[in-house]
Amino acid sequence: MSLVSSSKTLRSAVLPRSTALTHLGLVLGGTAFIAAMAQIAIPVPGSPVPVTGQTLAVLLLGTAYGATLGVTTFAFYLLMGIAGAPIFASGSHGISKIAGATGGYLVGMLLASLVLGALAGRKWDQRIKTVIPTMLIGSVIIFSFGVTWLHIYTGQSWAWSFDKGLTPFIFGEFLKIAIASTALPTIWRFAAKR
Repeated sequence: MSLVSSSKTLRSAVLPRSTALTHLGLVLGGTAFIAAMAQIAIPVPGSPVPVTGQTLAVLLLGTAYGATLGVTTFAFYLLMGIAGAPIFASGSHGISKIAGATGGYLVGMLLASLVLGALAGRKWDQRIKTVIPTMLIGSVIIFSFGVTWLHIYTGQSWAWSFDKGLTPFIFGEFLKIAIASTALPTIWRFAAKR
């Protein structure tokens, strides 16, 4: 069985007859949502990585859109930011965001979109008992890539990398996981009634 499942996702439940134009609209709308959430940025003292709403956007979109559309949307977001659109955290842009200290988090978000979408295709986003582990897996992917990349990029110790690249984000991530884990099954209940 392939990682990318063709099973029903929240997007396909809500929009069962999607066209190429619908998909384009979803990619553009999703990119705008991720960009807006990235502007919710709180600097972390001594860290090059801010706390943002970006991870919540990835948890929600990667799961709701499914693997293919989720990855396509986040990849488009990355390409637009690299090309100069001020859509990364705090209105930043450019290849330096991918090659720099925050690059691992962005790469992790891309991979998390794939994994979250694949798990959602297996209905892991429909019940609390499976959606919470799904969101945890997504966050672990993001922060594993992020902290590792931060450690390599800065040349700092692992202790520093965890202190500046993970510890300040833990409370916020649990809050984002709680939001996504309650929102997705609730939306599924409404979608099932349609």
